[in-house]
Amino acid sequence: MGPVKRVLLGSAAGVFAVAGAQAADLAVKAKPVEYVKVCSLYGAGFWYVPGTDTCIKIGAFVKLQAGYNLNQGGPFMMGVAANGAGDTGGRHDRVDSSPFSFNNRAAVSFDMRTQTEYGTLRSYFDAFFQTQTNSAAGQLASISLGNTRAFVQFAGFTVGRMRSFFDLYFQGTFSFLGARMNNDTSANGIIGAAYTWQFGGGLSSTVSLEDNGQGNAGRGRSTINASAAALGVGTNTFDNKGQEFFDPVFNLRLDQTWGFVGASAALHDASGGYYSPLTEGSGHPGDKFGWAAQVGGLLNNPFGLQGDTIAAEVVYSKGAAGYATAAWGPTAVFGSGLNVGLGWLQEGVFTTGNNVELTTVWSAQGVYEHRWNPQWRTSVYGGMFGVEYDGAATAAICAGKGFLGPGTGATPAAGSITSISNCSPNFSMSGVGSRTMWNPVPDLDVGFDVVWWHLNTAFAGTANLGPNGAKPSGTYTISDKDALAGMFRIQRNFLY
Repeated sequence: MGPVKRVLLGSAAGVFAVAGAQAADLAVKAKPVEYVKVCSLYGAGFWYVPGTDTCIKIGAFVKLQAGYNLNQGGPFMMGVAANGAGDTGGRHDRVDSSPFSFNNRAAVSFDMRTQTEYGTLRSYFDAFFQTQTNSAAGQLASISLGNTRAFVQFAGFTVGRMRSFFDLYFQGTFSFLGARMNNDTSANGIIGAAYTWQFGGGLSSTVSLEDNGQGNAGRGRSTINASAAALGVGTNTFDNKGQEFFDPVFNLRLDQTWGFVGASAALHDASGGYYSPLTEGSGHPGDKFGWAAQVGGLLNNPFGLQGDTIAAEVVYSKGAAGYATAAWGPTAVFGSGLNVGLGWLQEGVFTTGNNVELTTVWSAQGVYEHRWNPQWRTSVYGGMFGVEYDGAATAAICAGKGFLGPGTGATPAAGSITSISNCSPNFSMSGVGSRTMWNPVPDLDVGFDVVWWHLNTAFAGTANLGPNGAKPSGTYTISDKDALAGMFRIQRNFLY
């Protein structure tokens, strides 16, 4: 029986082996291989995410900037765009100022789009890593991680960190150093929510609610209580009501192949906090809202010159300084010896028992860029902003209570300013610059920008100033000041 069993088992194994081989030879539907496919719906660089109908584009750039006499996007000026934190380079002395500085930034972006029955669903996000040498101490001052955009667009809505819909043309497209002539949010973004109507023929209109604070590159809040110690050289103490609502913004644009024209407007809460001594029991001024309006446009190929561009815009604001310029807060530029140029930009001024007086701030800027050939182009740009206080605000500032006191005994307080011979707080700043860009190969920018700034000072005359860094106390001459700055940049772009 043993041999028979072995034969039967062997035969059965052979039958099953043959059946298995025949089954393997039968056609079986294989799982499809997922290939990355180009998405041509939205321009170059998009591809379909495998297994989905979503298109994605990944971009990046790396840049190095070398600056001369440069901080806060322009020449050394204490406190400009720094909310009173102070740009110590504006002292222009051996200890506080280092003329040369480096900035290195790398960024990546993700642009994702999907077609839906309501139109395109889009989300966009970027992130950057930056190292910055300290323009005052000449040492590595910061290594930071941040982002400028994080928004969703769908069915006419835009929500998240975006560019403000108040903004028209961005001068940063044509310059490296013109940040103080306007306060366009393109560089850093602003948080908000908006809805856009498309009327056809390139005509559109948008209504948005946008951040009116300064915590995330907003428009800033700069109302001061002149009954308290508020103003000093390179310092500022604000007395704002809390951020209780957003800034309503409206725009109307016509975009065409020849360029665009547009107008925008905004409301801004400029209400004060409390009367002195700045506590709840002290009472407070009534709420006050400021506003800003802007018109501007851009023209492509003017005079029949292919690749050239002309652009200009004008902003007028009352109690909404952050829409007209990024230079809110104090401005101080020291010269050699005991001389200085001064100015303070506040969107509102009030004193105990009185309402907030809104400040008028206007700005204008323009640019012309000429393309010499596909590799070379040069821009010439300029602009100006002015600050005007009304009679009541001027009287409050000139009463002397708004300035940091003289300190104790015979020693003036650091940063204080007293005994002003000519109390006229209105001032202006203007600037002219030129940038030349070279593109030796596509996606590589090599450029140099130089800008000259002029401060038409407030309080022209004399004043007693306390010590400020390496600058000693004494009687200073207050006069107009000039500053020159330059920047060299090399940047590799990839689908950014």
